[in-house]
Amino acid sequence: MNYRMIGVDGRQYGPVSETQMADWIAQGRANGQTLAQAEAAADWKPLSQFPEFGEALAALLVPPRVASQDRRKSRLAAGVLGIVLGGLGVHRFYLGYVGIGIAQIVVTLCTAGVGALWGFIEGILILVGSTITTDYEGNPLKDP
Repeated sequence: MNYRMIGVDGRQYGPVSETQMADWIAQGRANGQTLAQAEAAADWKPLSQFPEFGEALAALLVPPRVASQDRRKSRLAAGVLGIVLGGLGVHRFYLGYVGIGIAQIVVTLCTAGVGALWGFIEGILILVGSTITTDYEGNPLKDP
């Protein structure tokens, strides 16, 4: 059976075979809302109403596979940030612990800088791997 379709430019295309129409769907030239007409039919209807194109349209809904990326945070980076900028909670912000990062800023300001020791000590503990071993989402920190 052959089909016609109305493109996004408002023009009619076809007649084309079922295979060609499926190729157009795969190429993004047509989708489930594209109006089409079967060869012997008088009415136009969306391609989603044609069972023969169900598989081709379903393939559009499957996201393409992308190589997985390691989104874990670096233990080395977190530790160094803690040692150098711990009083500002930068290492906590880096790891996603925003609330604790803000608390470290407040403590540092309220203690005239003495509270910066908190972040400095945490930076050392992160580097030796004895505390804060995961980011906010629970992902383990990656080693250098």
